[in-house]
Amino acid sequence: MKYGTFVGVALSAFALFANCGIAHAQADCKTLVKPSPFGPDDQVGATNRITPAVTKAAAAEIQSGAVISMAYNLVDGVPLFGTRFTKTILTTAALTPGAEYGKNKLTYMEDTYLSQSHVGTHIDGMGHIGVLDCYYNQTPMGKFVTQNGIKKLGLENLKSFATRGVILDMVKVFQEAGKLKTNAACRTPCLDGGTVITEADLQAGLKMYNVTLREGDAVFIHTGWGDLFNQFPAQNANYNKAEPGISKSAANWLASQKVVLVGTDTWAVEVIPSEDTMEAFPVHAILLTDNGIHIIENVRTDLIAAEANSSKRATFFLSMTVPKAAGTTGTFVNIEAIR
Repeated sequence: MKYGTFVGVALSAFALFANCGIAHAQADCKTLVKPSPFGPDDQVGATNRITPAVTKAAAAEIQSGAVISMAYNLVDGVPLFGTRFTKTILTTAALTPGAEYGKNKLTYMEDTYLSQSHVGTHIDGMGHIGVLDCYYNQTPMGKFVTQNGIKKLGLENLKSFATRGVILDMVKVFQEAGKLKTNAACRTPCLDGGTVITEADLQAGLKMYNVTLREGDAVFIHTGWGDLFNQFPAQNANYNKAEPGISKSAANWLASQKVVLVGTDTWAVEVIPSEDTMEAFPVHAILLTDNGIHIIENVRTDLIAAEANSSKRATFFLSMTVPKAAGTTGTFVNIEAIR
């Protein structure tokens, strides 16, 4: 079975279970998923590590006050995974002459988003990925699924992301190692789809800027693949069919460093096709399900990578807005690096 077919069947099966309430034997979550280090009732995940002391230390990264965007504009036509969709509809009120409100002739406009939450630059929450019906902190999610949201592990449980961000430039790492294989569709250097990023590569990225990861850090990985995202819709098919990404071993290493999130300029963070093509998104399960580490996808990393290269400093204060949308598994985010 091809990788894409396997993943499609797996996700379709999950959707059927979630939406239709099909009877499902409860799996033994204690054998499938690790317990949270923050206790049996924890729904927060790794952002528990962002303490006041962590935020205070991260604030030292603000030196010039320069703000660098790390999010793409949310616009119709960008690459979307599988059958996901997004559409914006504008509603105008009283713009017809004579229909204004009040003697001051007030008019207004507002928007309707017809969109799934995991589109554009977005965060994966604890309720996004599980093994069978077992989710973060050994949660038997089948008990908490409703038509309108999840009753446990929703984004409303998030704590702050006011912490130190670290950018790891894999393009430079692979260039300096003489092993960069690029993609002809990229207008700027990029790692080709299917390129595996190991923990040794991540460590080389840290060494390049003399950085040591700290508990509570947010790690962002620049692969150059986001150049294809920026070429939407012309390169949507190329962007979606593969991607460079971290290995399972690299994901476990990042978890051992006690980071709070991993973000990349790709649509899944992990290498696609997977190292084992019969596994569906194993890095997602390692980071989210087993370790409560959030994933940020479709991050715009090129600007902060260029700034790091220019200044020879890879760290920054992370400013990220995450709506606490109750009962949701993910949402659009805006990310800024403050220098």
